[in-house]
Order: sequence, then C-alpha cells, then structure tokens
Amino acid sequence: MSAPHSGITVESLKQVITEKLEAEHVEVVDQSGGCGQMFEVIIVSPIFREKKLLARHRLVNETLKDEISKVHAFSQKSYTPEEWEKKKPQ
Repeated sequence: MSAPHSGITVESLKQVITEKLEAEHVEVVDQSGGCGQMFEVIIVSPIFREKKLLARHRLVNETLKDEISKVHAFSQKSYTPEEWEKKKPQ
C-alpha cells in the first residue's frame, strides 16, 4: 500500500516558494518517489540577507506552513544570492 499523495507537487511547491519568498532560484526534489511526502529544497532569495540561519528557517517554515503541514518531511537550504553564487556548482 502506498502513502496517500499529499497534493503537493514539485511544481506547486516551487511556485509558492518563488512567489512568497521572492526567490531568485528554487530547486525542489521530491524524495518520496513521486507521492509528495518528502521534499528537499534549495531557496535563494535576497530576503535572507541580514538573517541568520535559524531566522531563515523560521521564515520559510512560517511562510510555507500550509504546504509543510501536508507532507511528511521537508528539508531546506536557504541562501542569499551572494552565498549561492559562491556555492553553486560551476
């Protein structure tokens, strides 16, 4: 028996993150084999400037609470555009 689908898709999550968090770059990976229960995301947004890691995570969790409440697992990496420029694969 497979887990019920959460109704959250890679595309819908990416759209919500881009709109609500003013993201310049978003990567969403469904780690649940397509049933929408486990997501790993990378969010690059200028609104993370001047925020420490915990504050960024709280902001993301609060902003996406409706979406996160429907899934089993949600992990995030949050970067400013400057941090991402240094970190992204060349």
